[in-house]
Amino acid sequence: MAISPYIARLRGQIGTGRLLLPSVTAIIYGAGSEILLVRQRDGNIWSTPGGAIEPDETPADAVVRETWEETGLLVQPIALLGVFGGPGFVVSYPNGDETQYVMSVYECSITSGEISKDSDEVTDCRFISEQEFGTLSVASWTREVLPLVYSRPRNSIIGPVTWVPPATEVSR
Repeated sequence: MAISPYIARLRGQIGTGRLLLPSVTAIIYGAGSEILLVRQRDGNIWSTPGGAIEPDETPADAVVRETWEETGLLVQPIALLGVFGGPGFVVSYPNGDETQYVMSVYECSITSGEISKDSDEVTDCRFISEQEFGTLSVASWTREVLPLVYSRPRNSIIGPVTWVPPATEVSR
C-alpha cells in the first residue's frame, strides 16, 4: 500500500509509533445483498475500498478518491452509515508502523466506471455475500462493521457507549 507524503512526514518524526488517523470506507451494494470487497495487495486480506483522509480533503472526497484508486469505479456517497474506531481498528503493518483508524463508513452508489481487479493496492475486487464473507481472510475491523451493514441499515449505526466518568467526578 502506498504511503502518502503527509503520513511519510509524520513517520519521519515519530517513527513506527501509533498514529490516530481519520479514514473512510465505501459500502457498495450489489444487486442482492452483496457488498463490494477488495483483496489488499499487502497481506492478501479482503476489506472494503477506503483509506486515510488526506490534509485539506473532505471525507466525502476521500471515499470517492479511494474507491476510484482501488476499484476503477466512480461513486457518489449517499449516506453516512456510521463512524467507528477503537482497539479493533488498530493496524500493524509489516514494516512495524502502527495506525489506529477512526473510520467514517459511507454507503455509495456507482455512477460510472468498470471494476478493475488489479491496481497498485488491490489484487481482486468483487461483490461478496455475507455467507462468503464469513469464510474469507479479512481485515479485523471488517468483522465488527460488515455484519452491521449487510442488512442495509436505514439509520446511522451508533455503537455501544462504554465510557463513564471516573468515580471521583460523578459526585460533582
